[in-house]
Amino acid sequence: MSQINDMVVFSFNKTKLLISLIVVASMKQLNFPHFLAINAYSIKKLSILGFSLVALPLVIALLYSANQISLLSHQSTSAIFNVAELVKTNRQINFTLAKMERSASQFLILKDQDLLTAYLRHEQAILKAMASNPLFNKDKNLNRLSKEFSQAIELVHRYLTLHPLETSSLASLQVHFTELVSIRKKIAEQSNNLLISQAQQIKASANDVRHDMLKSLMIIPFTLIIAAIFIFLITKPLKQLLKKIQHLALGNFDSEVTFNGSPEMKEIADALEVMRNRLHALELQKSSFIRHISHELKTPLAAIREGTELLYDHSVGELNAEQQEISNIIRRSVTRLQRLIEDLLDFNIVLDSTSLQDAETVELSLLVAQVLQQRSLDIKQKNLTVVYKSAAIKLKANGKQLSVILDNLLSNAIKYSDENNVINIVCSLNDNTLLLSIIDQGIGIADGQQEKIFDAFYQGIPAKNAKIKGSGLGLTIVKELLMRLNGTIEIKSNTGINSGTAMTITLPHAFLVETKMGVKA
Repeated sequence: MSQINDMVVFSFNKTKLLISLIVVASMKQLNFPHFLAINAYSIKKLSILGFSLVALPLVIALLYSANQISLLSHQSTSAIFNVAELVKTNRQINFTLAKMERSASQFLILKDQDLLTAYLRHEQAILKAMASNPLFNKDKNLNRLSKEFSQAIELVHRYLTLHPLETSSLASLQVHFTELVSIRKKIAEQSNNLLISQAQQIKASANDVRHDMLKSLMIIPFTLIIAAIFIFLITKPLKQLLKKIQHLALGNFDSEVTFNGSPEMKEIADALEVMRNRLHALELQKSSFIRHISHELKTPLAAIREGTELLYDHSVGELNAEQQEISNIIRRSVTRLQRLIEDLLDFNIVLDSTSLQDAETVELSLLVAQVLQQRSLDIKQKNLTVVYKSAAIKLKANGKQLSVILDNLLSNAIKYSDENNVINIVCSLNDNTLLLSIIDQGIGIADGQQEKIFDAFYQGIPAKNAKIKGSGLGLTIVKELLMRLNGTIEIKSNTGINSGTAMTITLPHAFLVETKMGVKA
C-alpha cells in the first residue's frame, strides 16, 4: 500500500514538472517581453497561439486525471488480487488443517506409516501456501501469526515423528490441534481486518481522485478567459475594418482607409483603399455626368416648352381640334420630361459623396414650413388640409438632404390623396430619435408592393386623375438619403377607399427645444 502512495506522489510531482516545462517553453516561443505587441501577429499565428493556450491547460488536466485514474485502477486491481489470494490461502489452510488432523489421529490409532506420509504431505502444503502469499510477509500481524502457526505445526510434527508411539495419545494430539485451530481463527480474523482496511483505502483513494478531478474543473474558467481574450484580439481589427466598410457603404469616400495590425488585415485595408479610390472616381464621374446632362437637357427643353405654350395658348394663331390635341400631348410630355430631369438632379444628391456630408442643426418646423410652401400650389389644387403636429424639435442632420426627403414624401401623399382630404404630419421624440409620420387618406399600398416601391424607376398603381406620370425615383431617393443619415423608413398601409398610408421615418440626434402646437396649411 505504501508503494502505491509513493507512486501517486511521484506521478503528481512529475505532472507538476511537465506543466512547468510546457509553460516555460510557451513563454520562450511567444517571446513574452514582446507579447504586448500581439496585434501585429498574423491571424493564422494568433489563432494557433490562442488554440494552443486554451488546449494546453485542458490537456494537462486530462493527462493528470488519466494518470490518477490509472493509479487508482492499479491500486484496485492489486487489492482485488490480494483479496482473492488471501481468501484462497485461508480456505486452503482450513481445508488442509482438517486433513492434517484426520491423518494424525488415524496414524496414532492405526500406526500406519502411509498415514504419517500423508500428514507430512499436508503439512508441507499448508506451510507452502502461507509462504507463497506475499501478504503474510508484508503485514506484520499476519507474519507474526504465520510464525506462531508454523511453530505449532513444528510441535505436532515432533510429537508424531519423535515421540514414542506407545506413549502417544489422542488427547495430547487434540491439545496441539486446538492450538492450531485457535491460531488459524486469528489468521482468518486478521485477514478480514486486512481486507476491510484495503477496501477503506481504495474508497479513500477514489474520493481523493474525485476531488482532484473536481478541482481540475476549476481550469475551465481560466481557459474561457484565455479564449475570450483571443476572440477579442481577433475580432477587434475585424470590427475596425467593418466600420470603415460601413463608411464606404454610406458613400463616405473622403476618409483614407488605413490600418495598423496583422498582415492579413493590412492586405484587406489596402484592397479597401484601392476600392475606395476607384469608387470615389466613379462617383465623381457619375455626379458630373448627371449635372452636365441635366443642364444640357434643360436648355433646349426650355425653348421647346416655351414654343409649346405659345401654340397651346393660340398666341401664334388658332388651331383646329386635332392640332390642339397634339399640342396638348406635347405640353404634357414636356412637363413630364422636366419632372424627370428635376428628379435626376435630386438623385444626383444621393450619388454625390463629395457634398452634403456635413451635419448642421436643423429646426424641423422651419424645414416643414418650407416644404409646405413649395407644395402649396399642389395642395390648393386638390383643396387638401395639411395638419402639422409637433413640438419644437431640432436635430443634427444635413438640411438639404432632409428637405429632399420631406418633399418626396409629401409629394407622394399629395399625389395619392383625393380632393378635400387631410394629410397629417406628426412628429415625436423617443430617446433622442425623431419619429416623423406623413399620413394620407389615399387608396393605400398593397402588401406585395410595399418593398418594391423603393426600387429605382418602379411605379406602382398610378394615382387617380394624375396628369403627369412620375419617374419612380422619389422613394428610392428617400431611402438612400435616410441610409446616409443613419435613419430608417417604415410603411403602414391598407388598400381601400380612404384607407390611407402612413410613412414613418426615424432619424437620430434629435432634441426638444420647447413645446409648440401644430399649424394648418
